Amino acid sequence: MNLMRTFIHAYLYLPYFYQKFTGAAPFGDKGARHIPSPFSPNDNALKQALARHFVRQYHEASCSVASLVTVVNALRSGEKSRLKPITQMDILERVKVGHWKERMSEKGHNGRRGVPLALLGQIVKESLEIYELPYLRVETVGASLSPGEAQEIRATLLRRLTDFETKGNGILIAHFNQGVYLPTLGIPHISPVGGFDARTGQVTLLDVDASRIGGPYRIGFDTFYKGLACSYNPVFRHLGYKNGGYVFIKLR
Repeated sequence: MNLMRTFIHAYLYLPYFYQKFTGAAPFGDKGARHIPSPFSPNDNALKQALARHFVRQYHEASCSVASLVTVVNALRSGEKSRLKPITQMDILERVKVGHWKERMSEKGHNGRRGVPLALLGQIVKESLEIYELPYLRVETVGASLSPGEAQEIRATLLRRLTDFETKGNGILIAHFNQGVYLPTLGIPHISPVGGFDARTGQVTLLDVDASRIGGPYRIGFDTFYKGLACSYNPVFRHLGYKNGGYVFIKLR
């Protein structure tokens, strides 16, 4: 297993070094810009709650766990709430769908680690049910670069980002190619959206990756969508990772 991971990492470094040499993607002016704080006192309560309960993943494959704990604790919090925040171990013990806990282990479940997009949607829904959190619906959206599909998907995403920022009536959890945003390997990654500036088109991402020292960052909407719609490297496709997208939780 370790030999296979070494081979995969070596293979993934090829496009990484190409991008670095050419100054493309995250090495250019469209890469992520780290920010000191993802929210202000004037932001809506949901946006502030997500930032306050943001946690980092506890190992390289557990971005889904940190993302769900951030979301669940944000929804459980409130001015009158006395609920104790849950931990990443708490949620793994309770949410069983898709052998989630086993996928977080060193060997994975049948050799598969991490969480593909479709499974992420199932995990989100079961987490909301188990922790008895009210919601209207959970929608899993696969992104696409095909002109015939991308226009509608982008328009809906823009509307939902705007509503999140202004109304706080929904949550978006992104499933994306991290190498599109940051100078790192192009691997599947998961993190909650933390904000959107409609004037500049900048999306704030609460990246849960513990190896990223800079914390939350902003990226332009076009780059954000590219990271969602980018097809994952062929080495991931036989493990169920075809392309990214997002899970949308409609709250009210």
